[in-house]
Amino acid sequence: MSLYPLKFKPILKDKIWGGQKLSNFLNKSTDSDMAGESWELSDVEGDTSLVANGNLSGTSLKTLMEQYKADLVGEKVYTQFGSKFPLLIKYIDAKKDLSVQLHPNDALAKERHQSFGKTEMWYVMQADEGSNLIIDFNQPMTAALYKKHLNSKTLTSILNFETVTTGDTFFIEVGRVHAIGAGVLLAEIQQTSDITYRVYDWDRTDAEGNMRELHNDLAMDAIDFDMPDDFKVSYDATKNTSEQLVSCPYFTTNVLDVEGSISKQNIQDSFMIYMAVDGDAVFEVDGKATKLSFGETILIPASIKDFKITAPNARLLEVYI
Repeated sequence: MSLYPLKFKPILKDKIWGGQKLSNFLNKSTDSDMAGESWELSDVEGDTSLVANGNLSGTSLKTLMEQYKADLVGEKVYTQFGSKFPLLIKYIDAKKDLSVQLHPNDALAKERHQSFGKTEMWYVMQADEGSNLIIDFNQPMTAALYKKHLNSKTLTSILNFETVTTGDTFFIEVGRVHAIGAGVLLAEIQQTSDITYRVYDWDRTDAEGNMRELHNDLAMDAIDFDMPDDFKVSYDATKNTSEQLVSCPYFTTNVLDVEGSISKQNIQDSFMIYMAVDGDAVFEVDGKATKLSFGETILIPASIKDFKITAPNARLLEVYI
């Protein structure tokens, strides 16, 4: 069966910090008032995405990887990652502050969890007035000073708070302390991993009065205290042109503002993912059209080399390896 532009059924996850923007703002199908994440494209064990459109509807991403291999992801990607789809794509709604956390690098994640590390990036889709993200520290940091504040319960005094607005973009490398603040809705692109080291959770408890587990012993070896403060991405958006936001060994993400129709060629030897972070668009392959609505995600298999995107006025995130 020939491959075509693939959309997947979102996997909605309730979180202690979740809210209603995924349903009210992005039109995700959930009645929960604690929906925190919509996993748009996932090959995480136990949370594998299922195709939502066309002849392959109901087929899992894992099955697609096993059957289509390089036709789905590209020769170089398949050679590097085998039958594991390498990216996890999400929309996240933080009604309340997320925990202060970080992610291990590939070496630690493999040694401790038999997993990839978790390099990621954020694109802010909407933010309530005064909302912020926590990224890194507000002063030069050492392990000893960090541990002193951790033990004294003054960790928040050394964290860097960034007030954000729509369009702000951040690159979160492994080892960097971070948290999404209350009132922020964002798109997240990351390695396929669900490994998080939580170091502070605002002393909150669940409905049974229990605090969530912290991972401070694991985190000490995973924090990089010498990272440069280059986490905020500066970019210019040009109509109908892919402008690079982030490029790293795990993914490249561009911003693409579409007005009218543009022809695209896939010369990357990689799949291409598009996230509609503003407006709707239509993807056309061999005369067949697939609509991508605001808040949706679409996967263009590597075997599709030419396609057209049409939109009156839309902003897409374009992701590949």
